[in-house]
Amino acid sequence: MNNTVFYDLNVSDDIRRQRLYDGQLFVYSTRQTVLDLVNFARSMVEDAFGGVDPRTAQKAMEVERYADLLGKLKPEFIHHPESKRYLRRILEDFGCDPEKTFFDVPRMRSSTSDNYLTTGIAFAWHPHRDTWYSAPASQINWWLPIYEIESDNAMAFHPRYWSQPVKNSSSEYNYYVWNKLHRGESVAKLIKSDPRPLPRATEPLELDPQLRLICPVGGLIQFSAAQMHSSVPNTSGVTRFSIDFRTVHLDDAAAKHGAPNIDSGCSGTVMRDYLRCSDLSGIPEEVISLYDDGTESGGELLYVPKPTREESAQAS
Repeated sequence: MNNTVFYDLNVSDDIRRQRLYDGQLFVYSTRQTVLDLVNFARSMVEDAFGGVDPRTAQKAMEVERYADLLGKLKPEFIHHPESKRYLRRILEDFGCDPEKTFFDVPRMRSSTSDNYLTTGIAFAWHPHRDTWYSAPASQINWWLPIYEIESDNAMAFHPRYWSQPVKNSSSEYNYYVWNKLHRGESVAKLIKSDPRPLPRATEPLELDPQLRLICPVGGLIQFSAAQMHSSVPNTSGVTRFSIDFRTVHLDDAAAKHGAPNIDSGCSGTVMRDYLRCSDLSGIPEEVISLYDDGTESGGELLYVPKPTREESAQAS
């Protein structure tokens, strides 16, 4: 395929989504709305590490303590009300219709250096498509670094597989079972191995040629959920911290329009996770029903986390 990386392209959200569905990639330079989210995330990270540089803390901390720290920090950020507020501002800044754009909560990721911690709460992602994990064809992924990144601790795209099917284990994955059995506080305890049934390729992959997009702090990368991508083995000597979130457009979801599905066999759907940008309501049930496949009684339709300290304080 013709792989194009668009840099700071000024087009409507409708055109941008269609190009992403066609397998193209978008990179943006620093914008204030993205920086605002980054600065909020940095403050939480640095408070959690108590004065130790988060990027080099792995060199001075036992891995069990490190994993426990991330196990508290990441849910606090993900479910913090301010995280959603900053994210909504980003979407409006990028021209997304707040009445028709739905987002999932922003997730904080970390990639430690030199195989210090690559399981559980700091899982090093093998090559995969998000569509193997019950994401719809219309899902757009947004990815941004919290600190500066380089080629040795970035994310890689594997464009040859955009149109080439891969044998994989996604048929064994059901999102509702995942919500019931494989989410929550226990993930931080997976230090030496990670037995969770994460869909992956079941045939050898040729990872080159690959694309490693380096955007500045305050910038971001957009790509389709159908893109094959992975965590670059981190040999930089510092931990990479990043944020990603996902969006769907209501019209695309209702029309089941998006990127082609060439090899995903998973069941269940993440459609109940998305929140409307304007008022945080969910996707209408008549649209969600288009994605139901009869497995709804096999687990938890929606993962409900324990309240964060911030939310508990507001409720008291």
